[in-house]
Amino acid sequence: MTTSGAAPQTSSPASLTRRLLPLYVAAALQNFGLWVPIEKLFMSEIGFNAATVGVMAAIYAAVVPILEVPSGILADRWSRRGVLMVANAALMLSALIGGLSHTVATYMLAAVVLGVFFAMNSGTMEAVVYDTVLEETGGSASFERRIGRVRIVESLALVTSALAGGWVAQLATPRLTYFLTVPFAALSVVVLLAFKEPRLHKTEKAESMRGHLAVTYRTITGRGRLLPIAALVVLTSVLLQAIFEFGPLWLVALAAPAILYGPFWAALTSTLGLGGLLAGRLRLDRPAGLAIVVVLLPLTGLVLTVTRNLAVITLAQVGLGLLVVAVSIHVTRLLHDAVPSTIRTGVASGVSALSWMVFLPFSLVFGLVSRVYGVHVAGWLLTGTALLAGLALVKAARRTPSAPEPVLDMTVPVAAPVRS
Repeated sequence: MTTSGAAPQTSSPASLTRRLLPLYVAAALQNFGLWVPIEKLFMSEIGFNAATVGVMAAIYAAVVPILEVPSGILADRWSRRGVLMVANAALMLSALIGGLSHTVATYMLAAVVLGVFFAMNSGTMEAVVYDTVLEETGGSASFERRIGRVRIVESLALVTSALAGGWVAQLATPRLTYFLTVPFAALSVVVLLAFKEPRLHKTEKAESMRGHLAVTYRTITGRGRLLPIAALVVLTSVLLQAIFEFGPLWLVALAAPAILYGPFWAALTSTLGLGGLLAGRLRLDRPAGLAIVVVLLPLTGLVLTVTRNLAVITLAQVGLGLLVVAVSIHVTRLLHDAVPSTIRTGVASGVSALSWMVFLPFSLVFGLVSRVYGVHVAGWLLTGTALLAGLALVKAARRTPSAPEPVLDMTVPVAAPVRS
């Protein structure tokens, strides 16, 4: 499968690894967030409750869809590396504002800037890895393994920083973890300068912005194979975001000591790496693998509603996160296989924007239910979403052919670049 732009070439796995190395390093630095494991604890110290946590999540969930598609099109038309650098700069600024916050209102501003990071980063990393694999090897067969390695690197950074962040918060103050995170985010911007960006998304003849937007919109909304894939992307994204956003609330509800937040977050974020290892090995294109995931998704969510044991809750959240990460990597490849490089980031960002638009009311409802009835009752929302994700996975598996369909060049004036 090829698209307009530079012709793909065949290279060795070692050459591909060397080319992707700056991305791996940047991903590690980007995810070294010392403040992340104790965020909910810090927020409670400056006046947050379960309801306002939901409001904060809704705020950056509202910011992301506004910037998502423009940032994706900017990445397609300008530079995906450049957009990643802007994203990491926003992450640095968000950590700085968060550390300086003493009120709920100020911390909300940090959440807005964090939304800019999510919008710029979402879809861009996957697209640039996919195109690098395509440009180096001439196919997408190794994409799941390569993006899986990115997830492993991210997970290792998150686990390490989670343990370190909990330790720093215990010995010093939670506020210090925000300030210590800033240099790592700044260094990630510098490292990206060493990355050689793929050129597959560059066309010989520049398309008008109007034409680019039109083809991107038709690709996302057109009927066909992309719809069940997009639905699954939305559901897995909402579920994964909810686990990481609201998972620590179970610790708050059980009055867990601050020292446990680090190990808990380390276990939760390890699912990114373990899911990366599992991706490509869990054959979701086969009935057995599909059935296992479809059954386990809602069951792990159900555990969160019925137990008050912190160890069991941690295991359930880790299991749910592991399954969702593995499914999300699989469906990411399906999405990128279905669109040409010239609009890849824009389409991925558009689907991601839909995810954030769904997560916005979800976060508000989750926060309200947690405040009124408790976080265990709110866990039913996770269970229901997991059940829907399983059903969408079955639907996507039935609609996905064994061999990828050819994609069309974005310059062809058709209703949609893919067909069912």
